[in-house]
Amino acid sequence: MDLKEKLIFDLREPDRRERAMDILSQQRQAFQDLGLLLWHSFGSVAVLLQEIVSIYHELSPPTLSASASKRVCNALALLQSIALHPETRHLLLNANIPVYLYPFLSIRMYTTPIEDLRLTSLGVIGTLVKVDDRESIRYLIETEVVPRCLLSMDFGSEISKIVATFILHKILMDDFGLQYACNTAERYLAISQTLWGMIASHSGRPGKQLLKTIIRCFLRLSDHPRAFVVLQNMLPQMLTDARFSGCLYDDPETGQWLQTLMRKVGVQADGLYHN
Repeated sequence: MDLKEKLIFDLREPDRRERAMDILSQQRQAFQDLGLLLWHSFGSVAVLLQEIVSIYHELSPPTLSASASKRVCNALALLQSIALHPETRHLLLNANIPVYLYPFLSIRMYTTPIEDLRLTSLGVIGTLVKVDDRESIRYLIETEVVPRCLLSMDFGSEISKIVATFILHKILMDDFGLQYACNTAERYLAISQTLWGMIASHSGRPGKQLLKTIIRCFLRLSDHPRAFVVLQNMLPQMLTDARFSGCLYDDPETGQWLQTLMRKVGVQADGLYHN
């Protein structure tokens, strides 16, 4: 039995579980086929779910300690290994396991232990959408991950906002996802207002990675006829004035996306950087 197999076996032993999760999560990239082994190892996934649900009662009111948060983050990181492996990704979905992460994405507050759970949970969801797998996208839409991403974009840290917006963009890039986002005025309004709010909350200067993904979301939304009409009249002015010139000066790709968006909806730029 090699180290990896021994650590997976130790997951079933309560007195050795925390150490095993910690080592496995830290070295998961070095352990080849970890997700596959975890899934097919008797009881391992059940143990990870037990760790996750055991702290639900500490979320509201927030009494979660840093050590408890770290322990669950390690369990979530191991679920990410399962989500990453092509042979276990759909098995994870079919078992409806991602919904166990949704309580961590539904919290309307910020503390460091909660934020760690939010970010790690977003990492698992981000892994599911990264490969452009239609089944994963449809599953996440039907289980209402989008409203939870919007909450993360409202209440999360900068990096949580980036990951949640990345997930939203990947969903929008799927035709089913775009239809979902624009199917009702209420849903489109919730998405667009959250995107606008992230720009406004940064005084018009969000980080470059976040700004890039926000612009790409608006550009994709403009492919839908209903959203296109709205964006013609309601594209955030902050995107069209000179305050982005410095931010985009050394990022011509994002500048081109913004110019494409404005040309598409017929909005005049004011002092925007041109490559």
